[in-house]
Amino acid sequence: MYMKSVRKKRLFGTNGIRGIPNADLSPVFAMEIGQSICSYFTVERIAIARDTRVTGSMIESAVASGIMSTGSSVIDLGILPTPALQYYCRTHGIYGVMITASHNPPQFNGIKCIDRDGTELSVDDEIGVEDIYYEKKAALSEWRTCGALKHDNTAADSYIEGILKKVDSASISKAAFRVAFDAGNGASYQTTPALLTALNIRLVSLNCNADGLFTSRESEPKPENLSSLIGLVKSGNFDLGIAHDGDADRAVFIDEKGEFIDGDKTLSLIVKYTAKRGDVVVTPISSSDCISDVCKEIGATLVRTKVGAPIVSRKMIEIKAKIGGEENGGVIYSGHQFCRDGAMTAALVLQLMALTKKSISDLIGELPKYSLTKRAVQISKPWSELLKSLETEFSGKEIDRMDGIKINEGSNWVLIRPSGTEPIVRLYAQGRDEKESSRLADLYQSKLEKIMK
Repeated sequence: MYMKSVRKKRLFGTNGIRGIPNADLSPVFAMEIGQSICSYFTVERIAIARDTRVTGSMIESAVASGIMSTGSSVIDLGILPTPALQYYCRTHGIYGVMITASHNPPQFNGIKCIDRDGTELSVDDEIGVEDIYYEKKAALSEWRTCGALKHDNTAADSYIEGILKKVDSASISKAAFRVAFDAGNGASYQTTPALLTALNIRLVSLNCNADGLFTSRESEPKPENLSSLIGLVKSGNFDLGIAHDGDADRAVFIDEKGEFIDGDKTLSLIVKYTAKRGDVVVTPISSSDCISDVCKEIGATLVRTKVGAPIVSRKMIEIKAKIGGEENGGVIYSGHQFCRDGAMTAALVLQLMALTKKSISDLIGELPKYSLTKRAVQISKPWSELLKSLETEFSGKEIDRMDGIKINEGSNWVLIRPSGTEPIVRLYAQGRDEKESSRLADLYQSKLEKIMK
């Protein structure tokens, strides 16, 4: 048991450790984190994988070296989506380390720890790893008992087979959908095309090559980064467009008309057709009230949490929720595994289209009408100071302090919270339509910038 009375700066953010290699994420630091991970868990073996970033091999090798120096062996799975590593960890009952910075720009990389059940590591365990790192108490092995490096190339196929078993593959195959898919040069460049091919999808692929510079488009699957996919869907007779972020734990969709579908609506749609009366659904405070209305309609119970996929997944496990997720395209389907999974999300959407025999735009059109506008604002002062100023500014309004500060504006709301992965503040504004949500976002962004001045 390590002392936790004196805490230094947290290393793990909302989704692991992030930084710029050879700047604030050095190979030496990565090696010491590897040592700390295995000194904390004292296990015989640990799995490791990476996304396509150019620094992936360097950071992975450093972490693996640290792990082996403690006497644990490393199972190298190669380039994989994060949920594929998580599936491997759960089905093999071992811990894992994912080298990824998810949707961040190509100069970033990161270290994410995976628990034996496939979930991201709990905060308590992350703190335990940090304590060993800060106190320099890694338990190094003698030379004769150092760990070995092994390779396993079965993880991708097992992951795909696991998804195929959880959906109505026959109905999807019979529909013979025509789909445009954009891997964004990320970790899904092989796995998702293989999954879609197995589902008899008539597939046209974009950016399905491993390019760690993300030359074709930025890793974040936002509308402005998906112009090629949107243009392709508009120009052809496609039923659906699909795109992932860098490590493919999220999926976003383009309808058959070439319109971007917000991840908030995708989550609500999957909940509507997957959850049943009496089921429990979990989502963060940042998701719109669309999912609240859907849960009321079907008789499901909705539980809200702080923002962060690990928080959502652990709450789902705690209360035995069937489905959950975030407004960014990260859906967690407990029938498969308790983590965001972009390929599973794509398969669930195709299943809905096949079983209902409806277009994706018709299915989205059935949902309650809400719009969510999201902004990222650079901050010039510590969040603790900014929060005090915000609470003073909005003291006369109804405020929710679950995560950051959420200000109710009648039937609408605005959420302002610090990012757990970048030095920014995230602003979410809900309105009944895009004009209303954009107006609220503009108003509160100007207030925020004024406070920072």
